[in-house]
Amino acid sequence: MIIFLYNTITREVHNRIWKKKHAPRLEQFRNIHKGEDCFIIGNGPSLNKMNLSLLNDHYTFGLNKIYMIFKKNPFKPSYHVAVNPLVIEQGKNEFRTLGCPSFLSFRSMSHNKIAGKNTFALGDINSTKSFHKDITKGISQGSTVTFTAMQIAYFMGFERVFLIGVDHNFFQQGLPNEKQKMQGDDLNHFDPNYFKGQDWQLADLENSEVSYLIAKYYFDKKGGSIQDATVEGKLTIFDKIKFEDALALAKKKR
Repeated sequence: MIIFLYNTITREVHNRIWKKKHAPRLEQFRNIHKGEDCFIIGNGPSLNKMNLSLLNDHYTFGLNKIYMIFKKNPFKPSYHVAVNPLVIEQGKNEFRTLGCPSFLSFRSMSHNKIAGKNTFALGDINSTKSFHKDITKGISQGSTVTFTAMQIAYFMGFERVFLIGVDHNFFQQGLPNEKQKMQGDDLNHFDPNYFKGQDWQLADLENSEVSYLIAKYYFDKKGGSIQDATVEGKLTIFDKIKFEDALALAKKKR
């Protein structure tokens, strides 16, 4: 009971700090890309089959440890998003030097002392069944950082979203969200060293799909769309489109 009360009080304190100090900074992104298109880039092995430099003329969201692909597949994301505490702890030094706005979970950002003009704190609301159209009120992690990026894209006013690298296919044994140490090469991401020898949380594919269905509903409702251009991806929630066709269809940066 004491631990529960302590955690509740701690969350409330963090929430008040975030609302006062950090939430107002997110307002600058409201509808800045109204009617435009973007790519959300997952971290699946399928990225190794793509030329990401073709995306430099488009608005993009790079997720989690996307910086690990820069040397062999050079491109510069427009935005970066990470919410998992393990990912943020492991990538904190690299996140500081990305050169683009980086949206991070507030509690993990604070714990790892990450700050800077390009770093923006997301409120920590963890419900898997909520899509927050206004990220200045909070955001849902929805069992996958991709869902978080979708909410940010919606808030920014993007009309069409194209997914790549969202393979939705994991080699894992254990319960969803269970923390394990990765033994051997990482087969679930574009780089075998992605989580190699490090802690990671097993994917929760079922709840991720619930989140994706919710995101699809909101984008469809406002006349937009989410389309899946992942090479050989296993996700079946969104309409499929070839990467080449997505590039030809998507509006370029202004």
